[in-house]
Order: sequence, then C-alpha cells, then structure tokens
Amino acid sequence: MMRHLRKHLYLYVISTLFILSIILNEWKVNIALSIVTMTLLTIVSGFHIFKKAIIDLKYLYIGIDLLVTVAVIAAYIIGDYFEAAAVTYLFTLGHHLEKLSLEKTRSALTKMMDLKPKFARKIIDDQEVFIPFKDLVVGDTYLVKSGEVIPTDGILLDGEGFVDEQMMTGESIPLLKQIGDILIGSTILHSGYIYMKSTKVGEDTTLSKMISMVEDAQDRKSTSEKFIEKFARYYTPLMLLLSVLVYFVSLDIRLAITILVISCPGALVISTPVSYVAGIGNAARKGILFKGGESIERLSKGQMVSFDKTGTLTKGNLEIGSIKTYDIDENELIRIAAIGEKLSEHPIAKAITKAAELKNIAYQEPLDNFKIDIGEGISYMYKGITYHIGKSPKAKHLESSLYLNDLDFIKNQGETTLTLSTNEKILGIIGVKDQLRTHSQELIHELKKMNLNPLVMLTGDHEVVAKNVSLSIGLDTYHHSLSPVDKSEILKTYQETYQTIFVGDGLNDSIALSYADASIAISGLGKDLAMETADVVILSDDIRNVKDAILISRKVKTTMYQNIGFALSTVAILMIGVIFKVVNMSMGMLIHELSVIVVVLNAIRLLRYDLKKR
Repeated sequence: MMRHLRKHLYLYVISTLFILSIILNEWKVNIALSIVTMTLLTIVSGFHIFKKAIIDLKYLYIGIDLLVTVAVIAAYIIGDYFEAAAVTYLFTLGHHLEKLSLEKTRSALTKMMDLKPKFARKIIDDQEVFIPFKDLVVGDTYLVKSGEVIPTDGILLDGEGFVDEQMMTGESIPLLKQIGDILIGSTILHSGYIYMKSTKVGEDTTLSKMISMVEDAQDRKSTSEKFIEKFARYYTPLMLLLSVLVYFVSLDIRLAITILVISCPGALVISTPVSYVAGIGNAARKGILFKGGESIERLSKGQMVSFDKTGTLTKGNLEIGSIKTYDIDENELIRIAAIGEKLSEHPIAKAITKAAELKNIAYQEPLDNFKIDIGEGISYMYKGITYHIGKSPKAKHLESSLYLNDLDFIKNQGETTLTLSTNEKILGIIGVKDQLRTHSQELIHELKKMNLNPLVMLTGDHEVVAKNVSLSIGLDTYHHSLSPVDKSEILKTYQETYQTIFVGDGLNDSIALSYADASIAISGLGKDLAMETADVVILSDDIRNVKDAILISRKVKTTMYQNIGFALSTVAILMIGVIFKVVNMSMGMLIHELSVIVVVLNAIRLLRYDLKKR
C-alpha cells in the first residue's frame, strides 16, 4: 500500500513540475527560475533513467535508457532545457502507464494467488481444530462445510456436495462430488458437508503447480520474442550511429538527437511479450494453461489435429461389459485383476476396481514386482504367481482358437478387451465399454470449420471400436491397435506434410505429446505427467476447450503482428516527420511513449477476448 502511495506522490510531484515548466517556458518571466525548475524536473524524473543507462554502459549494452540519457545531455549542451525536461518526464510517465497496463495482463495469476486458503478444519480425535494452511499434512482428515474453501487436494471420505471449480477449470456449473471422488484444493464447496483425506499439500497441490506453470509461461520466450530482442540489440546501436552520421552531415545537433529519441524501439520490443502475457492470462481464467509464448506460437501454426481415444474423445469412465473365464470363477477373475489394477491410474484400471467394489469383492491385498508396460498392460506377483493384464497374453503360445474366437466376439460388440493371464495359462477376458464425450462431435465439426485437416484418431483399441468412434463423430481417418511408440511414429509421417497438433490425456500419451509440433493435454487435473509433457493443459473435462485454445493462440498471433506493424510504422512516420522538421524532440518522445501504450492496450484487449461472443 505504501509503495503505491509513494508512486502516486512521485507522479504528482513530477507532473506539477512539468506543468510549471510549460508555464515558465511559455511566459519567459524569469529565465533563472525556468532553468532551475526544468533542471529539477530533469533530475527527479530522469534519475532512474540515468542510473539504468550507467548500468547498461557498464555491461556494454545500448538500450533505450542510454539513448534518452545521451539525448538529455545533448539538449543541455545546446541549451534546450525544456526539451531535456519534457523527454525525461514523458519517458517516465509512459513507463509508469506501461507498468500499470502490464499488471492487468497478470490478473489471472493474482486471482490464483488469492485462491489459496488460510486455514483448514482438521479432525483430531473427533474434534475440529483450525490449523494454518502451511501446517497441512498428507493423510490427515479435514472437514469442509458449505461455502468454505477446500483446503488442499484430496479424496472425499464421507458426505457429498456440489463443488464450484470455475476458477480452476473454467466450468461454471458446480459439480456433485461423492465418496471416492477427487477434490481439488482451493475450490469452493457450494453446498453440502464433507470429510476429506489430503493427498497433496503445499507446492505439490494442483493450484501451486498451476501458479508455477503460469509464472513460468509468462517468463518463457518464444522464437518471435527472441528474434525481436536480437533485432533490437543491433537496431539500437545502428540508430545511435545514424544520429552521429546525421550530425556530421548536417551539423544540426537538434536533428541528430531528435532522431536518437524517436528511433527508440520501445514499442517494438514490448509488442510481442505483452501479447503473449495477455493471451496466457485470458486462457488461464478459462482453465487453459499455455506453457509460454513458444507454446502459443506452435499451436497457432497447427494444420492438422490427431487425438487419443480413451479419456480424450471418450469420457474415460469405463464400465465392465462382457466377461469370459477359463477354469476360474468370474468373481475370482475380477478379484485378481483388481489386486493388480489398484495401483494403476488408467481409466480401465478404475473400471475393474469399481466392478470389484460393486460386487463387494475384497481386493486390497499386498502384491510384489508391480510393473507398468506402457501401452501393453501391467504385470505383478501375487502369492508367488506372476500375473499379466493387457491387450494380449504375455506369451503368444497361450492363444488358442477358443480364446481367439471369444476375443473377436467381444470386440465385435464394440468393447475394449483385456486378457488376464499367468506365464502358463489364460485366465479370462474382460470387456470394457466407454461413452463419447458430450461435445466430441461438435468439436470435430468446429475444427473442420477452422480449416484444420485431416482430423485423425490414434488409438490402442482394436479396429471395430476405432471405426465406430471415428464414424460417429466425423473424423477423417483413424489408426488402431497402436502402442505409444506407434503413435509417435505415425505422427512423424504426418509431420512430413503438416504442422501437427496432438490431443491426449494421460501417461500412455506422453510420448506422442512430446513428439507432436504442438500438444494439448485434456482434463489435466491430477495427471502430472501429461501436465509436464504437453504445451497446453486443459483443466476441465469440456473437450471444446481444445478449439478455444487454438482460437486464443491464433488471436494472440494476430495481435502480435498488429503490434509489430504499428510499432514499425510509428518509427517510420516519425522519421519522415523529423526529416521534414514537423516533429521535434519532445513531440517525438510523446508520440513514442503513446505508441508503447497503444501497443500495450491493444494486447490488453486479449484479456477481454470472449470466445462465446467471437
């Protein structure tokens, strides 16, 4: 608060001195008083400029502060005190307004910071105890009442309620949470009364990771930003050299220093980063996290989109369908499968454990040597026997004609199949069913209108399931029975012709997410590897946000080009004005600072970019 007051007081002082300088310069009543006032204004408003110029010079860096300092010194040499005072004041005022505007682009991050709760109701010996947020511990039980903030990430143990996750996911409708559901810290319990067990605290929570991602994103530089910065490093010394040459040719020092002032590349340098920061801020409020300008740039160039199926185009809320057993009871088959799958995060694993719970089958038993074979399944040892659950038996020689006929029959019903086997025999086949996401077909239709094609599905599922899904939502083509490595190889073939975008959701998509030119992780909450690998993370389950992310990236790119064009045009027009002696030094600085503000304000429009009204 005090810092803001000091800033306002400082601006008030230099603005008062500037008005006095204008009056004294026009009336010329007291020359000595005019010089003193203008000199005081130059020192007070220009102190930070001169300090930064000395530091830049120390490191042999020629920046805008050094150019302004040289211009001020030159103005004093020729006795133009008002020009020196006006240049320093306008530069400082413009810099302050620029900072105020930039702060707005970081509003999403500020709101995220404000979401962090201060206290939590911890349950100790059936008693409620208020503890600070910093003292939360994994595994403890907490009580949350209606209207309160959920203190940290966890699992709902008892009770139920509607949770408002809008600030995290952009989803405006509160979601019903019941026993066993995942809770995200800093969301609000809209109504209800729940007990929860914490699973993540402190820096490991979803909110902390989101804040870290947004902070990193706003600091990461894109290829365009790096190019502009490199351009400015060469451009600025060249303009300094040009002003020196102009002086020696024309012997007009006023013309030379005016060229020096108006050629400052401030608007050009800020044109790209401010556009990216504003775009990142807008997207974050909608539950779309970009990992910096580079991610936005890559996504905006996308020409075709490829999708994973399970958990991406489909809901991933799988249910057990057909079951075929071989010399084993059906419940025992589910029990042994659930014992291994309880350690897996795959949607199919959750379907199996859920089936066990519905049948009241106990499966929380110890196992050994648990191993995930990404894209193939899992293996583990239980009571001295090694089991494998996957698309096919561990040993191909176990496959019999009976097994293959049963497998084809279940597949032809549109179900995804899993085989449970030991090293010696096949125990059974489990079929699982899935449903399309509510808006999958709408998304495909919208992407086609955006001239993104082909639209392709890459899935590990068999052909019948892949074909049914592809036809029902209107994809251009599909590739089936793929391992994670196969997906990346197919992406490589598309990359020979297109800039590729891959949309996935989890662990088995991590290779494809990293291989694509741009990648989007859907429903990123709680899926750490997908959040780390993808360029863009969508926190909600609404797949239409894929389209929104692409639209935002394109809008940011358009705004960036507008800003660059405006910045370069302003410098060119000012140069012409100087040559024809229409623009003087203070006017040039005023227009220069106004151009910076216009660039920032144009970027701020991205914060108000409403995807629903586009």
